[in-house]
Amino acid sequence: MALFFKPETIKTTAALLEGFLQDYSIEVMPRTAEKVEDFRTLLPQKTRVYIAHIEGTPIGDMVTTAKRLRQEGFEVMPHFPARIIPNRATLADWIARYQGEADVKQALLLGGGVSTPAGDFDNSMQLLESGLFDGFERLHFAGHPEGNRDIDPDGGDRVVMEALRWKQAYGERSDAKMALATQFCFEAAPVIKWADRLAAEGIDIPIHIGVAGPAKLQTLIKFAIACGVGPSLKVLQKRAMNVTKLLLPYAPTEFVTELAAHKARHPEFGIQSVHFFPLGGIKTNAAWAIEHGGRAAQPASHS
Repeated sequence: MALFFKPETIKTTAALLEGFLQDYSIEVMPRTAEKVEDFRTLLPQKTRVYIAHIEGTPIGDMVTTAKRLRQEGFEVMPHFPARIIPNRATLADWIARYQGEADVKQALLLGGGVSTPAGDFDNSMQLLESGLFDGFERLHFAGHPEGNRDIDPDGGDRVVMEALRWKQAYGERSDAKMALATQFCFEAAPVIKWADRLAAEGIDIPIHIGVAGPAKLQTLIKFAIACGVGPSLKVLQKRAMNVTKLLLPYAPTEFVTELAAHKARHPEFGIQSVHFFPLGGIKTNAAWAIEHGGRAAQPASHS
């Protein structure tokens, strides 16, 4: 559904976006972070930066990236994918290195994209049960607004809901702040329906909605298929059929605006903030965020 704004609503729409985009987070990988000379020229200070841990990435590269981002003034949240961690000793070593070298106090715990576990861990709950994350200030978990057939092969959500109830109970007896960082989506309606369903089930873990940053349409379709994005993929496919839009870069303006408007009408709505996947590049994503309300960042003084 296209959005058309009367002139008098433009200012209101801009204000909605600005409010919705405050305190956004963004994701990087070590190899993409290396291409950025200084993150302080791109992102607001204290922005939460997730560091994606893809299978095969040396832990040394992950820790080096975390240390650099911390030194530049950002909150760092490395991924801990359960299925690529062979045992408790390895997990303990990773945490010790992150804490000792980069003062890491936040973590995203997830199952991971591989089908066969490398060792003892299969899911994020087992990581929590290790006790090694006790004392972390913030713990996030993966959310899937369009379902996850790796977890619920029948297309339902029974297993996911059980896991979310378990995590909510854990949060109630933990001092850590918790949230669900979701897979990226392209259509607001399924996201709203999913968030409302969580609320109806009594799950009130704050949601940080995944948003794909500006990118070429072909790039987004490739990532969407690879990551298993479901129903909202048709939004991209429909756009691809429009010759006038095929060569234009995609931007998440419409998607984010619809969610911001819904949040304004329903303040209790479970989405708390936006988490960007910079599929078209970190600089491009950061520029879009600043243009739509994110604060322009300035390099810290070296004096």
